[in-house]
Amino acid sequence: MATFKRPKIALIGGGQIGGVLAQLCALRELGDVVMYDIVEDMPQGKCLDIAEASRVDRFDVEVKGTNDYADIEGADICIVTAGLPRKPGMSRDDLLTTNANIIKTVAENIKKYAPDSHVIVISNPLDAMVTLMREVTGFPHNRVYGQAGVLDSSRFASFIAWELGLSVKDINALVLGGHGDTMVPLVRYANVNGIPVMELLEQKYGDAAKAKEVMDAIVERTRKAGGEVVALLKKGSAFYSPASSAIAMAEAVLRDQKRVLPVCAWLNGEYGVKDMYLGVPAVLGANGVEKVIELSLNEEEQAMLDNSINAVKKLIEDMKRLGFL
Repeated sequence: MATFKRPKIALIGGGQIGGVLAQLCALRELGDVVMYDIVEDMPQGKCLDIAEASRVDRFDVEVKGTNDYADIEGADICIVTAGLPRKPGMSRDDLLTTNANIIKTVAENIKKYAPDSHVIVISNPLDAMVTLMREVTGFPHNRVYGQAGVLDSSRFASFIAWELGLSVKDINALVLGGHGDTMVPLVRYANVNGIPVMELLEQKYGDAAKAKEVMDAIVERTRKAGGEVVALLKKGSAFYSPASSAIAMAEAVLRDQKRVLPVCAWLNGEYGVKDMYLGVPAVLGANGVEKVIELSLNEEEQAMLDNSINAVKKLIEDMKRLGFL
């Protein structure tokens, strides 16, 4: 009789996002979880706390914390949150250098202990860190990708739902491009079960100009959403929504769901971009990024995407200048 083996999920980084990731993995019984962090005893404490709720939350998966990279050995998927947020007085180069050094170490250990794994990167600056992760691991591009678009698109959809007073479950909205101020929320494609959002906004306000003004504000709020949370929290940044977004990606891979999700994926000519990671809609399944879906963009949308592409290119150039790529 064959022995059943649950998938193994390695969480690299035991901070706020890591803790929510571990809990969600357990609640959805996606697989056995091992959480790594450099802080002694902290991941062990978080994971023990989660595991002790197993009877209440009715899950049988193992949830374990560690300070030893060797414990991630054989992981099927690694979700990376390691890195520091930008602090007052810290330059962009300082942040890039600090987090690139962290990601480089993480990547070396993933390559050593989990060479067949898929890697989902959440660490910022996202597009640069995904690029570095792929460079250091040498993994196939389809097995290294980043989480940003799922979160940005969820925020966009949520703001639309709140404005229209409708269930967010029926909102379809998509954000392309880099994870930052140059992201591209695609207004023309946003719909409520097929009904264009702009039509519903025009019905609500009885005026096309007012509808556009409202949508422009939603787009701007989407671009600044991470900063809005940071400002309200006063300390730290968003963690529930990034974790949920990464779990949607991990579940699509582990359960071969063939979901179409906005992913920071490697492009090989799509959208006029070659040899670069960028946020685009892609099919996520057992083979990771199985296909990049290329949308038809109008002139305005393409111009915004080009602007975002240039911002990501600048990040990559900075990484090269600092000696990481």
